Amino acid sequence: MKKTVRLSDADNVVTVVTPLEIGQEGATQLIPRGHKLATQAIHKGAPVIKYAQVIGYAAEDIAPGAHVHTHNLEFRNVDTEYDYGTNLRPATPADTPDTFMGYRRATGRVGTRNYIAVLTSVNCSATAARKIAEHFTDEKLAAYPNVDGVVAFVHGTGCGMAGQGSEGFEALQRVMWGYARNPNVGGVLMAGLGCEMNQIDWLVEAYGLTPGPLFQSMNIQDVGGLRKCVELGIKKIEAMLPVVNEATRTECPASDLMVALQCGGSDAWSGITANPAVGHACDLLVAQGGTGVLAETPEIYGAEHLLTARAVDRATGEKLVDLIRWWEDYTARNKGSMDNNPSPGNKKGGLTTILEKSLGAAAKGGTTPLTGVYKYAEPVTARGFTFMDSPGYDPASVTGQIASGCNLVCFTTGRGSAFGAKPSPSMKVATNTEMYTRMTEDMDVNAGTILSEGKSVEEVGREIYEMWLRMASGEQTKSEAQGLGDYEFVPWQIGAVM
Repeated sequence: MKKTVRLSDADNVVTVVTPLEIGQEGATQLIPRGHKLATQAIHKGAPVIKYAQVIGYAAEDIAPGAHVHTHNLEFRNVDTEYDYGTNLRPATPADTPDTFMGYRRATGRVGTRNYIAVLTSVNCSATAARKIAEHFTDEKLAAYPNVDGVVAFVHGTGCGMAGQGSEGFEALQRVMWGYARNPNVGGVLMAGLGCEMNQIDWLVEAYGLTPGPLFQSMNIQDVGGLRKCVELGIKKIEAMLPVVNEATRTECPASDLMVALQCGGSDAWSGITANPAVGHACDLLVAQGGTGVLAETPEIYGAEHLLTARAVDRATGEKLVDLIRWWEDYTARNKGSMDNNPSPGNKKGGLTTILEKSLGAAAKGGTTPLTGVYKYAEPVTARGFTFMDSPGYDPASVTGQIASGCNLVCFTTGRGSAFGAKPSPSMKVATNTEMYTRMTEDMDVNAGTILSEGKSVEEVGREIYEMWLRMASGEQTKSEAQGLGDYEFVPWQIGAVM
């Protein structure tokens, strides 16, 4: 195995594959695995280059062979000139259409799972929702083999917030509507308190939801208290179960897949192994007419110029730039920095600045044109590679992607994130073999074989894509086997809490 990895001839650093002692590969200091080694002198204030892009600036003179990390590399705000549509490489349509076995809904969209969702309008109805869902044990659901489960989606907001027209209110309603309409949901029960700011009736009216056997709602205050609400909710779902169970899997084209492209607990290998492999899988899906949805706006900061160059038109690219400007303002008025994003775990794994992290994270989007840019939890209507605004906080980001319509989640991790989401099954891709071996019960694919076994990015990308088809057909992921997904519903709370 190589001791270092150089990603471009233009780079003035390399990434260390195994820990280096002084003297190894020209190292003048001990350099941890995954961290950077300077290959030439970098003077104070000069750019540090990785991926053939600037990842920061030398905070002091850096000698050849030195360890390059947070102690001698500084972040500066990005002032970028953008090109639009100058790097368009449309996917070549696949020769053979791929298929999976999914649930074709009346809307025409296709589910990969078949859940009943208990959605809450406000934190005050969370206990009621959980009690309703917990009633439906595996034993009680055994008579309904086509139902994957009854899940409570509860959150900590819905009141004490600005009302209609505010960013926070509209984002929460998009999340609720999006989960109610996600094709992985066969039946919906909405539970509220009654006096909250986020009124269920307003949601039903604003988004054209139609009450019926598979869409029910109730409020604790109207039905006479918590106990009566729980009892009524159980009865409503008992009536739904036989109807939801009538859904059966049929052969569907891969073009009906919409995959949330996500990463968490990133390390230095994320942008070298797992994320590029997921990017290739995204390219394969786009060639089939399917959709990939990249998110986490703070985690493309410093790499967004690579995406605007892939935008199908200027308007699409400018939507992305507008999101970047909003985040710059948002962090500034909250006395933060875009460089606050890399976590302590990210840095321990070798990442230094948000620029370095973003360049690796953006690789999940593959190489095809950027066809659409969307608000948080806004329905994604374009096919191909798209982007949805969200924080870098994984649960909030994935919640938005599922609300936008994603029926699968693909999550890369280097440090070892234990994550799953419902109602959309989540697969996890390990960036390195050591972590994969240590956490085999959590990881579905080992992209670390790109380094440890010499596999190509394309080989591992094909492996990931083929698992998407299998999991879409019902194959259980590691996170599903461990019961993850009941507590990862986290709508992004924007604005003041009042």
